[in-house]
Amino acid sequence: MELPVRDGDGYLQDRDLWSEDIAKAMADVDGVTIDESKWNQILKAREYYDEFGVVPPIRKFAKYVGVDQKEMFSQWMTGPMKPITKYGGLPKPTGCV
Repeated sequence: MELPVRDGDGYLQDRDLWSEDIAKAMADVDGVTIDESKWNQILKAREYYDEFGVVPPIRKFAKYVGVDQKEMFSQWMTGPMKPITKYGGLPKPTGCV
């Protein structure tokens, strides 16, 4: 599968091109494994964005999905909102993530 154009941080330049297959292909190219828990977080972030029009801060998002923040950090091995939004086809998070 040929990936759509991504910016320097790996985000889709045209978010309308996002699909589950694209998300999984992006993660594969980046060497990131998306398990069921991570996939659920990605879909929940998309749901949150559709409802509120913004990418939530990690604290609010952890509460929204009912997962402990520390658990999310250990799952993603980094600030979780960046990969969640990247593979979710969402805008880059702003502020502290």
